[in-house]
Amino acid sequence: MKTLGVVNQKGGVGKTTTAINLAAYLAAGGRRVLLLDMDPQANATSGLGLRGAEQGLYEALGEPGRVAEFVQPTSQPGLDVLPATPDLAGAGVELADDPDALARLLASVKGYDLALIDAPPSLGPLTVNVLAAADALLIPLQAEYYALEGLAGLMETVERVQGGLNPRLKVLGVAITMFDGRTNLAQEVETMVRQHFGELVFWSVVPRNVRLSEAPSFAKPIGAFAPLSSGAAAYKRLSEEVMQRVEKI
Repeated sequence: MKTLGVVNQKGGVGKTTTAINLAAYLAAGGRRVLLLDMDPQANATSGLGLRGAEQGLYEALGEPGRVAEFVQPTSQPGLDVLPATPDLAGAGVELADDPDALARLLASVKGYDLALIDAPPSLGPLTVNVLAAADALLIPLQAEYYALEGLAGLMETVERVQGGLNPRLKVLGVAITMFDGRTNLAQEVETMVRQHFGELVFWSVVPRNVRLSEAPSFAKPIGAFAPLSSGAAAYKRLSEEVMQRVEKI
């Protein structure tokens, strides 16, 4: 099983939207996918219709041998979720001295081709656990200048983790999200990102799309909610690019 962390310490960049829709499209492509909601806000959990889960990732971290009991199926065949619960908000304190807790949990997971982890929008202990457990990272990046500012800090953290906690960690790629092709700003940011990161940047660009914004309130991935939308087409293409890269790690 390959493990992919969806990480950006800046909120509002389309991170959870990317985690949900990539997981759904990868499952639709015939793979068994487990989405782990590591964000105490639980948006990935609610966005797939699992509001109010009483047990989930927090409990599994304490008892990794029982992880299968806490996994829940979704309406998308092949996609299961290890949901976030309110208790996860306090886990940061407990995990501060245990950066390998998530890695131990994933070692107990069986029967999946791919695990995707939706990390919280911070560089705290929960995200460090994600970096320590992942084989590779996907970084969603909003097409605005402010989104670029925090990326240097994330890359520095990744390098520190590669130098100690998780030497095998790779950056799978940077995905440009919330792209408004009508503005010069978005185009300038895309040009800057591609110049700086080169081949790390996925060719698939996710546009600003009303249907993508609406889908979570209906607790459906975009492929089920609005399969003919531009947002659906973008995430389908991105999932194909992601899988090509995952197969090489």
